[in-house]
Amino acid sequence: MPAAQTSGASSAVTLASVVLKVQRRVMPLFVVMFIVNYIDRVNIGFARQQLESDLGFGAAAYGLGAGLFFIGYALCEVPSNILMQRFGARVWLTRIMLTWGLVASAMVFVHTETQFYVLRFLLGVAEAGFFPGAVLYFTQWFPASARGKAMAIFLSGSAIASILSGPVSGSLMQLSGLGLSGWQWMFLIEGLFSVLLAFVVWRRLDSRPEDAQWLSDDEKQVLKTSLDGEQSARERGAPGHRSGLRLLRDPMIALFCFLYFSISLTIYGATFWMPSIIMKMGNIGSFHVGLLNSVPWIISVVAMYIFASCAARWPNQQAWACSAFVIASIGLFASTSGGPVFAFIAVCFAAVGFKAASSLFWPIPQSYLDSRVAAPAIALINSVGGLGGFVAPTVLGVLEQKTGSIEGGLIVLGAVSLIAGFAVLLTRRHGRGGGGVNKLNCTASPCASR
Repeated sequence: MPAAQTSGASSAVTLASVVLKVQRRVMPLFVVMFIVNYIDRVNIGFARQQLESDLGFGAAAYGLGAGLFFIGYALCEVPSNILMQRFGARVWLTRIMLTWGLVASAMVFVHTETQFYVLRFLLGVAEAGFFPGAVLYFTQWFPASARGKAMAIFLSGSAIASILSGPVSGSLMQLSGLGLSGWQWMFLIEGLFSVLLAFVVWRRLDSRPEDAQWLSDDEKQVLKTSLDGEQSARERGAPGHRSGLRLLRDPMIALFCFLYFSISLTIYGATFWMPSIIMKMGNIGSFHVGLLNSVPWIISVVAMYIFASCAARWPNQQAWACSAFVIASIGLFASTSGGPVFAFIAVCFAAVGFKAASSLFWPIPQSYLDSRVAAPAIALINSVGGLGGFVAPTVLGVLEQKTGSIEGGLIVLGAVSLIAGFAVLLTRRHGRGGGGVNKLNCTASPCASR
């Protein structure tokens, strides 16, 4: 917090009060946006059984459709984040919410596999840029000492969504009437809610601190001084990153992409197949499948908090991330060695690891990047890494259709998580100004503040 340190204790208190004010205004909206966003992208996991019975979709078609979302997402991620810089967060995030809500609602008209594939791809195109846009937004509103906490609050949205998506989608799946099946009602209602939320975003969100009428001139100046001071420090410590092209050729960016790919691979492999694993446990209805589906995500929320507290008390972001990856790999390996009930318990254990790894990961590249190229770099990491969301359901779907089992795929997911656990330790050797990413990150606060 350079500005606070150079301006005396009173400025530090003022900055803290400004940050708290920003958190109270901004974070609830972003958490709700992330919850709705996450539900709209994963709700097909609950519709799978009805899609198979009503439309005749097989496991491979379901897996490919689930994964095509991430192809559209990856192709449009970088240009979307660049356009957000041009038009501002208020305009662009409203556009993202509106278009993804409309496409999600259009799933009600699906009758063929081709229509299913096209709409899932378009949903990815519409949603592209939301997550990296939020990450970029936080770099423009929060100093380093508060950014980690903001990221942790934001990422809790996905965990909350994972808990809510089961009961909510399961309940909506039981609706019928007006010639629509349960799965159609689910897509329609959840998609239209996103459309309504877009209007809230337009009214409540400001693109930059200088646009915020709810901040006084003094508060804006304190925040600007802190953020400008951090950027100046990054520029002095990383002269080689003044070219965005040179930064994007940085091998660390490739490592970040692989790490996030590993996280996405396990998260979406579990997310899209968890309802199917639960259904194998017995004759369970849609609502109860939804309730049981919440269990691993409730556990993971507690785990994220514990890991964050440990990382704050004993700062070593990479070591904690490594342990989270290893826990994920153990759970995934174990899920292949028993019946459906044991597999469910093992995946719950794996969820502890891969959700904790997700929250521990982002502060590392976030503190490494020069803010002048943060938008395309964050988008690149998220889009390339996010392709794990395409690979996992697609491969698992093909495996299940051809072999009747996804055990081979779960073993591969476990192996990738294990490799990522050791790979994340390499980020400690490539810091700025000789301090290393770990030193920069955990003393500046993204992990310390969580």
